[in-house]
Amino acid sequence: MNYQQTLDYMFSRLPMYQRIGPAAYKANLDNTLALSSYFGQPENSFKSIHVAGTNGKGSVAHMLASVLQQAGYKTGLATSPHLKDFRERIKINGKCIPEKYVVDFIKDHKKFLEQLNPSFFEMAIAMTFDYFAKESIDIAVIETGMGGRLDSTNIVTPELAVITNIGLDHTQFLGNTIPLIAKEKGGIIKRNIPVVIGKYQQETYDVFKQISDDLNAPMVVADQISHLLKTDLTSYQGKQFLQVTVSMHEGNSEDYYLDLHGFYQGENLLCALTALNRLQEDRGIHISEQDIRKGLSNVVGNTGLLGRWQQIGDEPLVICDTGHNQEGIQYILKQIKKTSHKKLHMVVGMVDDKDISSVLSLLPSDARYYFCRPNVPRGLDQKKLATEASRFSLSGDNYTSVQEALEAAKKDADADDLIFVGGSTFVVAEVV
Repeated sequence: MNYQQTLDYMFSRLPMYQRIGPAAYKANLDNTLALSSYFGQPENSFKSIHVAGTNGKGSVAHMLASVLQQAGYKTGLATSPHLKDFRERIKINGKCIPEKYVVDFIKDHKKFLEQLNPSFFEMAIAMTFDYFAKESIDIAVIETGMGGRLDSTNIVTPELAVITNIGLDHTQFLGNTIPLIAKEKGGIIKRNIPVVIGKYQQETYDVFKQISDDLNAPMVVADQISHLLKTDLTSYQGKQFLQVTVSMHEGNSEDYYLDLHGFYQGENLLCALTALNRLQEDRGIHISEQDIRKGLSNVVGNTGLLGRWQQIGDEPLVICDTGHNQEGIQYILKQIKKTSHKKLHMVVGMVDDKDISSVLSLLPSDARYYFCRPNVPRGLDQKKLATEASRFSLSGDNYTSVQEALEAAKKDADADDLIFVGGSTFVVAEVV
């Protein structure tokens, strides 16, 4: 099989949550442990940082990986889902796993995989750990899939656990309240291993504190140690950066420059800075202040991160973002209000196993909408989406594809308008 044939096999033979939804979810670690045993516990051969959370975990993971890479460590980065190519999920120093490795992995272990019948994510994580071990990396930043306690990544014993924040998402698997979801995400906390919580939330603090105390895991909350003073887009060294002014716990303030332009990245930065501090002080990992600043100003360049308040066009300005749950959409809407524009055009698509009403209720009624269906089996029919949206006074036309919707928006928009593309990771995947 060539690479494309191998991907076709993986997507069709192994149940994939990204494409088919709940039917692919397996609520235990049995297959993951079997895969680990089969491959010789590769996850024990390198250091790791484990990152969970509802929003921001991908951005924080990429920030940490960029800084560690800048510091000279051979750094693995495991994330999900991918946008364009499966290989985005598995990177070392910003370079995707080679196509040949993917092909050979499936070819060499096909018999065992078909006997075990793991989910797509279980298989992908096994491939990730096997690749990282064979490449003798120094450290890996590992983002969980949707949860924590029963997530396939949760067989590592990391140097540090990081939980960005907690919101209502994947409630059919993780629980329908914030404390229940926090308990599941808190499953990545390990005995005697420090943990960083990105954001103080009254509903989650006691949950995390109880888990941490029970496991003697030193816990800190990032936004209780340092605070955001200012976030602003600015020109710096000939490029546009997000300037974030942080008040540190010693009382002084510092400016950091991010090549990630979403204002919401300020909160993610606090989490990343606290995590880096814990790695330095508690785990003895050497990272200089220069490494931190260079790594943060070159996250996209070092890691290839896509889809976070990413500009994909101008005149009119076209922005896409993968935020898709209530909290993610609220962050996006705040950014839209701070972005200069005359009229707002929203290219929106969703998947059919989400609580779409909670998101639609937040969207502005004065925008013009272009409802579309992302090209995955879970994609919500654009007519159904438009009908549901009308309940919230959101009006516009519907289109059979994301590209068709985007082209219509570009045709309608004036040069000083803003076109936003999002609602689902899968919508963004079709435009970046």
